[in-house]
Amino acid sequence: MAQHDDGVTDGSPVDDHTAAGSSLEKAMPHDSGIAVLTDDLMENPGFPPHRPRQTDLDPKKDKRAEKQVTFLFYLSIVGSIFAVAAYVAFPIVPGDMESVRTNNLLLGLGIALGMLGIGLGAVHWAKQLMSDIELVEERHGTRGTDATRAKAVEIFALGNKESGFTRRGLIRNSLIGALVLTPIPAVVLFRDLAPAADPIPLLQHTVWKKGTRLTRDPSGTPIKASDVTIGSAFHVIPEGLNELDDKLEEKAKAAVLLMRLKPEDLHVTAGRETWNYDGIVAYSKICTHVGCPVALYEQQTHHLLCPCHQSQFDITHEAAVIFGPANRPLPQLPITIDSEGYLVARSDFHEPVGPSFWERQF
Repeated sequence: MAQHDDGVTDGSPVDDHTAAGSSLEKAMPHDSGIAVLTDDLMENPGFPPHRPRQTDLDPKKDKRAEKQVTFLFYLSIVGSIFAVAAYVAFPIVPGDMESVRTNNLLLGLGIALGMLGIGLGAVHWAKQLMSDIELVEERHGTRGTDATRAKAVEIFALGNKESGFTRRGLIRNSLIGALVLTPIPAVVLFRDLAPAADPIPLLQHTVWKKGTRLTRDPSGTPIKASDVTIGSAFHVIPEGLNELDDKLEEKAKAAVLLMRLKPEDLHVTAGRETWNYDGIVAYSKICTHVGCPVALYEQQTHHLLCPCHQSQFDITHEAAVIFGPANRPLPQLPITIDSEGYLVARSDFHEPVGPSFWERQF
């Protein structure tokens, strides 16, 4: 029933939508943020007025900015040369922490100066000397037509002109010099990481020898065969390693992982029948990819995993590579037991340990 303004009702039906809309208008104020569609489009405001820089208005300031950029690039060259000179003039002396601090300080200052010089110079060049005119590039489909290629050449030529790379010879030459010399400190550092002597003899032999007991890392406690249960894994070092002066260097080559499997699970090649003891096997802990420690053992699959680059080795097949970038198995350490039941080495490794990127000569 509909009610008129005078309060009188009649029998005419009321439209539900009209009633609902009327109620909504009463309940919702007009400023409640209702979106309204309109045909009016916003006018493109365009670019703000261009404000020329001081270097655009004053040739003297332009020249001064060019000299400042050149100075920063030359400063980068000095920093790179200083880093190499400091690395050579103040070498690290083993056992002398003062030499370590001095070397790191001077080397860091030189490298920082070399990189900051290029970075600050490039930023200063872009802000003060390169063209800063704003423009809009319409998007369009790229096609390999002659016109497109000609336009690309035109754009590169325009970019070269706006940057001033060809015109500003001092900046160009100093930048090239800085870019050439900046990587030199890194080249010197990485080259110095390589052994000065032939690496093959260094990796061919470790401190393992016949009768050396296998001990826990790092305590040095000897390990009996009865201590090694099926599915267990031990991190092992040679007995007496902790007493050596160069124990860290020797440990980097001699570290071993010890595991026990069921003897019937081992696939032993001819000549290696005596290298394990009742299912107990020992393999080098140093990955044959780049020398990371292989320290993750999966009991169910008998796989060893190198966490650095995910190389996997199958212990049931003499640590053969089954996945990852390593391209040769982990070297096996032949073992047995002594008269007291302790695990001992039969000999040293029969091949070089560690990364396989060295040229191998046997």
